[in-house]
Amino acid sequence: MDVRQFEFFSAVAGELSFTRAAERLTIAQSAVSAGVRALEGELGVELFDRSRRQIRLTSTGELLLPKVRDALDAVNEVRDVAQETTRAITGSIVIGLMTSVTLVNVPRLLGHFRTGHRGVDVRLRAARRGSAGLVDELVSGELDLAFLALSGPAPAPLIAVRIASSPMVLVVPDGHRLASARTVTLDDLVAEEFIDLPPGYASRQIVDDAFAAAGIERRITIEVSDIGTAAEYVTNGLGVALLPEFAANDAPGVRRLPVDNVPEFTVYLAASRKRRASAAVRAFVDLALPREEPEIRL
Repeated sequence: MDVRQFEFFSAVAGELSFTRAAERLTIAQSAVSAGVRALEGELGVELFDRSRRQIRLTSTGELLLPKVRDALDAVNEVRDVAQETTRAITGSIVIGLMTSVTLVNVPRLLGHFRTGHRGVDVRLRAARRGSAGLVDELVSGELDLAFLALSGPAPAPLIAVRIASSPMVLVVPDGHRLASARTVTLDDLVAEEFIDLPPGYASRQIVDDAFAAAGIERRITIEVSDIGTAAEYVTNGLGVALLPEFAANDAPGVRRLPVDNVPEFTVYLAASRKRRASAAVRAFVDLALPREEPEIRL
């Protein structure tokens, strides 16, 4: 057994796809498949059930996955100790992020990080199930860090530091009955049809929680998975939307109105409390967090 076999197994387990795992690792799919097969041969067990259209972990694979990820963390710790004598940082970081959320300039941040740490391989993974999915992937060890949004306190397994926020606003078409209002209450919206994101996305949870707290039901007629496109549906007269203000700034033909009793949309940098952070992860956190924020304890 070698470390690369463990990395291949962990990546395939996270993606449940040899193709996506190979793309994530930036190597040939044949190498990933061969590495996993070799690991299964050395262990004398099957780690994946390949009999279905989508592969699944076997019961043995589920049992071994946390141990393999612990072993990879231990290898990173050995690397960190060795690098302390040279002050060079190498390794890899897998970072999750939300699509179309521009409150954090991730490309610029990554550019600065690469300039100072060319020996670190940074891989980005877009959220497939909103912030709820990013939380799950942090807890499972598939991600080292994530830029995510939360409705309410951070889940107990995570440590999260606030990075940026945006007020939630009601987006309505020009000419809507509320377009000239100075502020809007949730009671004003009972009769409206809403465009929103699917469950699991933080902006959806913020709005669902606000309506639930007010004891008001609402009708969601269209769900979109990209927060950056939601306001376009409002532009075309298909409903109204409660969105973070940044997501509607460029939409034509709409009005953005303040809404009472809806919390802000807040982006956090989050990590698992359980996993030991590598030197590469700590270096990224030091760069990403504003100086005035308390240090994230990783």
